[in-house]
Amino acid sequence: MVFRSPFPDVEVPEVALPDYLYANIRDHADKPALIDGVTGRALTFAELAGQVDRLAAALAELGIGRGDVVGLFSPNTPAYAVVFHGVLRAGATVTTVNALYTADEVATQLIDAKARLLFTVSALVERADAAAQAAGVEEVLVLDRAEGHRALADLLATTAPVPEVRVDPVEDIAVLPYSSGTTGRAKGVMLTHRNLVANIVQSQALMSLDPARTRVLAVLPFFHIYGMTVVMNHLLAIGATVVTLPRFELAQFCATVAAHRINRIYIAPPIAVALAKHPVVDEYDLSSVEVLFSGAAPLDAELAAAVRARLGCAVRQGYGMTEMSPVSHAIPDDRDDISLDTVGLTLPNMECKIVDPVTGAEVGVGERGELWCRGPNVMKGYLNNPEATSATLDAEGFLHTGDVATVDENGCVSIVDRVKELIKYKGYQVPPAELEALLLTHPRIADAAVVGVRDGDGEEVPKAFVVRQAGATDLDAAAVMSFVAERVAPHKKVRVVEFVDAIPKSASGKILRKDLRAR
Repeated sequence: MVFRSPFPDVEVPEVALPDYLYANIRDHADKPALIDGVTGRALTFAELAGQVDRLAAALAELGIGRGDVVGLFSPNTPAYAVVFHGVLRAGATVTTVNALYTADEVATQLIDAKARLLFTVSALVERADAAAQAAGVEEVLVLDRAEGHRALADLLATTAPVPEVRVDPVEDIAVLPYSSGTTGRAKGVMLTHRNLVANIVQSQALMSLDPARTRVLAVLPFFHIYGMTVVMNHLLAIGATVVTLPRFELAQFCATVAAHRINRIYIAPPIAVALAKHPVVDEYDLSSVEVLFSGAAPLDAELAAAVRARLGCAVRQGYGMTEMSPVSHAIPDDRDDISLDTVGLTLPNMECKIVDPVTGAEVGVGERGELWCRGPNVMKGYLNNPEATSATLDAEGFLHTGDVATVDENGCVSIVDRVKELIKYKGYQVPPAELEALLLTHPRIADAAVVGVRDGDGEEVPKAFVVRQAGATDLDAAAVMSFVAERVAPHKKVRVVEFVDAIPKSASGKILRKDLRAR
C-alpha cells in the first residue's frame, strides 16, 4: 500500500539554498537573525546576508568555487551560519564535521570528502590542524581567533566582488554531512540545494510559525542535519530569531530560555528526560515555551506527557534521516489529537509504503514492515559509493529507511522497531561496524561484536562482546573501554563489555546480533 501525505503538494522553488534563505531579507533586515546565547552578541539579517556575500567573495579569491568542498568543524555560533552559507554562496559544497570528533575521525571525513579548506574555532584548532595535515587540506581558518591562523574577520574584510555563480539546484551538492545510513561506516550523504529547499518548504506546511515573534533555541548542533535544516536553515528562511548555544548544559539551557523568552525549542529525547526530572528546572521561568519538538530518536509518550505537564507547553515529535534532509514525518503544530506514540503525518510532496522486509510485499494499515519514502527531499546518493546507494535507494526512487513502522487509518506513522543495526546514543549515530573494526585492532582481542542495549536510564548504549586472544586472560572491561574511548568521539564510547568464547555468526560470516541481544 502506497500512501501519500494528507497535505496538498507545495511548490519547491528551483533556486540555490542561499538565494531562497535571503530572498525576503528586506522584510526583516534589522531584526536579529542569530544571537549568541553565551555572549549575547547579535547578528541582524542584513548583517548576516552581507557577511555571507563577503565570505563568498573571499573564498572566490582563494580559488574556491563550484565543485570544491570546504569542511566546517565547530559548535553552534552565529558565525557558523556565515561560513555555512558563504561556502554555498561561492558555489562550493560544505561538509559539516561533528565537533566531538577526534583528529583521526575528522581527517577520515576530510579525505573522503576531498575538502580543500577547513573552518574551525580556537578551542578545536589543535585537532583541526592535525586532521588537516593528515588529510592534505590547504588551510585551516578560524571563526574567532587563533595564533598562526587567518580568522573569519580577515576574510570578511575583502573588497573583492561577490562571485557570479550559476548553481544547478537539482544536481549540485550543497551539503555533504556524514551518516551511517542503515548500517556500516559513515558515508557522505549528497544533499542538493533542491533537497534542502524542499525540506524547508515541506516542513513549513505543518508548522504554525509567526516569524515576527518566533524565538528558537539552537542547542541541537548545526553539524547534525536536524539542527542544520530544522533549526538553522528553516528558521532563518522564514525570518525567525535563532539563539545559539555551543552545547547542552541544563542550567545554561534553562537560563537562556528564560533570558531570551524562547517560545520554540527543538530537542532530542535526552533533553526531555532532563526537563521532566531534574530539580534545577524549577529554578527558572520557562513559561515562554509554547512548543517543544523532539526528533533524532524515539520519544516515549509517557516522557512527552511528563514534559508537557511540567512546562505547560505543547510537545510534538517527528521522524527523519540525514538521507531525507532530514524530515519525512511530523505531528503538526495544530494537531493535539495525534498521539505522541506516533511520529505524525507524512510531509507534503512525499509518498511512502510499508514493506515486508522478508518477502518484499507491501503491507496494509496496521501491519508492520520497513518504511520506504520517496520525495524531493531524498538524497542524491552516497558520495563515491554506488553500492551503498543502490542498497538504500531503489530504482523507483524509494529510500529504504531501515526502520520498522506501521501506519494507521488516519495516516499517522509509528516507528516500532529497527531493521538497521545502527545504535542511536542520545540522538547521535554510532555504527557498530566502526567500533568492531577498531576493537579488532587491539592486539589482545581476537574477535568482537557491538550491539545496542538499554542502560538503567533507558538510553541505548554500545555494548561490546569481546573474545580475548589466547593468553590474554587479564584483559578486563575497563581496559577495553579505555582503548575505545581514546580513539573515538565521546558518544561512540563502548559503555558495556561482556567477554565471550565466540561471536555467533551466520554461514556467510555475518554477525548474528539478534543472538547477542538475547543474551
